[in-house]
Amino acid sequence: MEGKEQKTKKQVPLRLSTALYNELAAWAEDEFRSVNGQIEYLLTEAVKRRKGSGKQTNNEE
Repeated sequence: MEGKEQKTKKQVPLRLSTALYNELAAWAEDEFRSVNGQIEYLLTEAVKRRKGSGKQTNNEE
């Protein structure tokens, strides 16, 4: 995600189990992030790893 893509953010409804939310909330608190910030961080890291492994898709907007 570079340039303009980082400045604009897409809102995505997300349903999580209570247990998963609580785990994410505790993890976020440990790393001084909001739950939303933690989810965004984890997804960004997962995408970076996927790109690094060569498993890219052509579904980019």
